[in-house]
Amino acid sequence: MLLLLFLLVVLLPLPSPAKTIYILSTNGTINPVSESYLVNNIGKASENRAECVIIKLNTPGGLLSSTRNIVSAILRSPVPIIVYVSPEGAQAASAGVFITLSAHVAAMAQSTNIGAAHPVSLQGSMDSIMFQKSTNDAAAFIRTISKKRNRNVQWAEDAVRKSLSITENEALKMNVINIISKDLNELLRQINGVEVETTSGKRKIDTEKAQLVYIDMNFRQKFLDIICDPNIAYIFLMLGFYGLIFELYNPGAIFPGVIGAISLILAFYSLNTLPVNYAALLLIILSIVLFILEIKIVSHGLLTIGGVIMLALGSIMLFDTGPIPESLSISKEIIFGVVGFTTVFFLFVITLGIKAQHLRTSTGPSSIIGEIAIALSDLNPFGQVSLHGEIWSAENLGSDIISKGENVEIVNVRDLDLMVRKCNHAS
Repeated sequence: MLLLLFLLVVLLPLPSPAKTIYILSTNGTINPVSESYLVNNIGKASENRAECVIIKLNTPGGLLSSTRNIVSAILRSPVPIIVYVSPEGAQAASAGVFITLSAHVAAMAQSTNIGAAHPVSLQGSMDSIMFQKSTNDAAAFIRTISKKRNRNVQWAEDAVRKSLSITENEALKMNVINIISKDLNELLRQINGVEVETTSGKRKIDTEKAQLVYIDMNFRQKFLDIICDPNIAYIFLMLGFYGLIFELYNPGAIFPGVIGAISLILAFYSLNTLPVNYAALLLIILSIVLFILEIKIVSHGLLTIGGVIMLALGSIMLFDTGPIPESLSISKEIIFGVVGFTTVFFLFVITLGIKAQHLRTSTGPSSIIGEIAIALSDLNPFGQVSLHGEIWSAENLGSDIISKGENVEIVNVRDLDLMVRKCNHAS
């Protein structure tokens, strides 16, 4: 009986593990956070021997360094990778072109587009030789990917050199993608039975009765992905500086200083993941220094003008470090808004400062100069006067005697004696 049981256990076929399909989604710029999310989960799918990985892609572009790492992970994956540009209205621009073309199966939803992978300088100020080198490098990179996946090499190169962009129907006709799918269910039916070449050999994709495993970014990744946006990083940077300015202007307020410190920490993390021009960052810091000095030193607006110019130049140049996608530029509306707000605020501060200089002194002995008092006795030249209900010793600086009950004007204060002159003003 034991022998028979042993033979049954050995000879019976073991149940095959459930087929799993990993569904990943990236919606936004390609940055170190999205790179980590995609690369790690592609590796996880390989370790768990998933049937395939579907990447739902919608991106305006991103960093070339992150794109290279993602493409490298796709090319060396033993598990079939399907890149699906979706939903309707989505795009695979710039970095998205490289990622889509590197997939074992490239698919697009209806009403989507792909293309415009030409490297650009944010302000168009990059040296022509460097710009040509970067373009040639990107063109060679995309040619390699296209040849590897047997796609339209000429169109891929034109997408880099000429910024060509095409619709999903044009992409299918030109052998840029493999299929058009209206939704995920149709995509699963279309790729069922498709054979692809992976690093582990030929693999036939089987999607029937497969378990779909949706893996979204966790809270930490979503948060970091949001703050890696150049506009968000810039806003955090300026909030941090404003918080420090308000804390220095009003020591002990605490709240502006705390908010400013937190904002600066988040800003520096974001800038660490972006191609920052440190000369531009220095200009922004110097502009803040000038604004702080304007509060402490009366320059009649000269420091503010210099600070505004530095802030504007630094903001425009902040990510201008070479051939990076336009999707990583700061919105002009945000730059104009920040510079405009800063200008108006400090002009307001300067105006208040100038007005304060022309205000009469409100405390101390000199504050009563120009006040009208009433003589309590004849001033010839010494006597007493009444001011705001108080009795003061007074000296008449005029040549005429001031009679009791007459109005006198205070012209100076010497120790505790008032120097007065006769006047005809009502008290």
